[in-house]
Amino acid sequence: MALDSIDRKILAALQLRGRMSNADLSEKVNLSPSACHRRVQRLEQEGYIRDYVALLDARKLGVPTTVFVEITLQGQADEVLDAFEKAVTRIPDVLECHLMAGTADYILKVVAENTEDFARIHRQHLSRLPGVAQMQSSFALRTVFRTTALPL
Repeated sequence: MALDSIDRKILAALQLRGRMSNADLSEKVNLSPSACHRRVQRLEQEGYIRDYVALLDARKLGVPTTVFVEITLQGQADEVLDAFEKAVTRIPDVLECHLMAGTADYILKVVAENTEDFARIHRQHLSRLPGVAQMQSSFALRTVFRTTALPL
C-alpha cells in the first residue's frame, strides 16, 4: 500500500509524540477521530508502525558514555557471521549492531557509565565475541544531534 499525505502526517506526528491521544492526532491531521483511528490501525497492521516505546534519558540512568566499536571478523563465512550476531545480541550494553560494507564488518553502539565501565564491558563481553580479528573503539565526546524520526 502506498502512503498518502495524511498517512505521512500521522506517522510524522506519532514519531514525535507517540502517546498523543487519538483526539489530538485527528485534530492535527484534520480527520475525524474515527477515520484517524482506522488509519492508525491500518498503519500498525501493515507494519509501518512497528511499536510504541519510551525514549529514556541515558544520563539519568547512569550510562552517559556512548562508544562506537568497529569490529573486523576473521572471516565472512555464514557460520562466523551467525555466531557473532547471536552472541552480540546477548550483551545488554550494546544498543545497536550494524553489518557494514567498508573497512569494518560491524559497528556497535555501546553505552557505559564511564571509561572504566566500558573497560569492564570490553573485558567481560566484547573481547569474548566469536570470530573477532580486530576491534577499534571510539568514544563520543558530545552528541550534536539525535533523532529517532525517519524522514517522511
